[in-house]
Amino acid sequence: QLQLVESGGGLVQPGGSLRLSCTASGFTLDTYAIAWFRQAPGKERELVSCIRYNGINTVTADSVKGRFTISRDNAKNTVALQMNSLKPEDTGIYYCAARDTREPYVCPSLLVADVWGQGTQVTVSS
Repeated sequence: QLQLVESGGGLVQPGGSLRLSCTASGFTLDTYAIAWFRQAPGKERELVSCIRYNGINTVTADSVKGRFTISRDNAKNTVALQMNSLKPEDTGIYYCAARDTREPYVCPSLLVADVWGQGTQVTVSS
């Protein structure tokens, strides 16, 4: 069974940091593009960042550019999202998604993904 499990969420004060992890089980990530999405209360799920299978090409939303960094460790079958300088508007449930593709410019999308995680809550509040 293909599974993604997110971890590392929690409550943090504005300006703080969190590191989210997305770990795969039942398959290896080395041929998958991985994306992080988030969904705030009452809002649609949106793409935060994506890293292609080769680890070279990445995409980051303008709202988090310069603050969030995505990385992957295929040996550990894990993708991480380092979140710094967190703001209250970063609050939401963070999901990772995987798409099996070697296309260098393709990411998982809301409509096209092979596997989704169950999500981890991130709350930024004083």
